[in-house]
Amino acid sequence: MILVTGGTGFIGSHLLERLSASRVPVRCLLRRTNRPRRLPPGVEPAFGDLIGGQGLEEALRGAATVIHLAGVTKALTTSDYYAGNARATGILARALAGRAVRLVHVSSLAAIGPSRDGTPVGEEEQPHPVSHYGKSKLEAERLVRELAPEAVIVRPPVVYGPRDTDVFQLLKSVSQGLVLEISGGERWFSAIYVDDLVDGLVAAADCPQAAGRSYFLAHPKPNSWSELSSAAARLMARRPRVLHVPVPVAYAVGLGAEIWSRLSHKPGIVSREKIREAQCRWWTCDTRRAAAELGFQAKTPLDVGLARTLAWYKEAGWLNY
Repeated sequence: MILVTGGTGFIGSHLLERLSASRVPVRCLLRRTNRPRRLPPGVEPAFGDLIGGQGLEEALRGAATVIHLAGVTKALTTSDYYAGNARATGILARALAGRAVRLVHVSSLAAIGPSRDGTPVGEEEQPHPVSHYGKSKLEAERLVRELAPEAVIVRPPVVYGPRDTDVFQLLKSVSQGLVLEISGGERWFSAIYVDDLVDGLVAAADCPQAAGRSYFLAHPKPNSWSELSSAAARLMARRPRVLHVPVPVAYAVGLGAEIWSRLSHKPGIVSREKIREAQCRWWTCDTRRAAAELGFQAKTPLDVGLARTLAWYKEAGWLNY
């Protein structure tokens, strides 16, 4: 039995579909206040709360593997990041004490931080997160290593694909004829198509030699944000105007977005912290350890993944082009 946390999210929904299609016994941890309309066939619901720990004993009954995807990527307050990422992970790790369970903890490149000089960061890089999101993910990693030392930690960078709502915002802007770039030159990033990430999560869960190890899961070829915008524009037959935004203006926009989020009580993807992350020149990571030890390599290049993603957005009515 595999227990999945965060199964109602973007990545989790794809993981549950893959496990369901493989006919693997799967259980999904759900909050009673956040029931999905429908889980994939064969996926058993388990109701509980990672923040308070309620329902975890029953959810873990018979589980041999836990894939922990639940977390907070955008928040109204700083404390929300630490509650949703670090505290919740610590409670889960403590609940696993004394159990023969493989924990796959899904962290983030943000926990380690960007490259300082353009060399893709490796798994043993000294962490230097630049945001509270990254710091909270790093604290979650620390708790995992302390409480469940045999766990596998995986760190995806940018993840995109059907049903994603974050990269979608950039693609929506391109479809409307506008690309916003922070002034200061080209910026590079590692990324992974969601189906490839699911492959990597399954590999991390299945590989006995992965116990106690950490891995970056990404396509080996980094891309620039201008390459992403250009590829999306080409696929949508658009010729968007590129607007370079000065850094102070970008921070002002981030502050305005934070104020609106607080007024609406809905956290958004734009904030001063996200601007700070976006300022960094190289969000790139080294994927060779995952290839050597897990036998995993992301196969979907950016143009292919974008084409599939945009086709889904169009069919779902999210984009019109």
